[in-house]
Amino acid sequence: MSLYNVFDISGSGMSAQNVRLNTTASNISNANSISSSQDKTYRARHPVFAAELMKASESTGNTQGSSVGVKVLGIVESNKPLQIEYNPNHPSADENGYIYKPNVNVVEEMANMISASRSYQTNVQVADAAKQMLSKTLLLGQR
Repeated sequence: MSLYNVFDISGSGMSAQNVRLNTTASNISNANSISSSQDKTYRARHPVFAAELMKASESTGNTQGSSVGVKVLGIVESNKPLQIEYNPNHPSADENGYIYKPNVNVVEEMANMISASRSYQTNVQVADAAKQMLSKTLLLGQR
């Protein structure tokens, strides 16, 4: 594996964690929204990642020791049940007096945000280490 592949790998990791951070921020910002119907209620969203193994095996001819990046396959909605609350005095209550809240768990989202932030930071450190190694390699020829 070439040292230049490290930049592709860490770059795809940073991009994936950026999607994860944006999705988590969206979930947290909509955690307290209220709706009068289940269809209009915000549902938590989560990104789905996959390794780019096919890309790596095509470029090297095999999968042994090849570099593997991260690909965002998409963003899916959570199928956890919504929070239903009986509050007939609320302006958004339906005809039966119920309001609907998102299925977002703020504690889980905060933990997810910390994890994504640290993963992003780790990918930045990997890219920086690779840059320093390349710089030192170029200096070897000057002595």
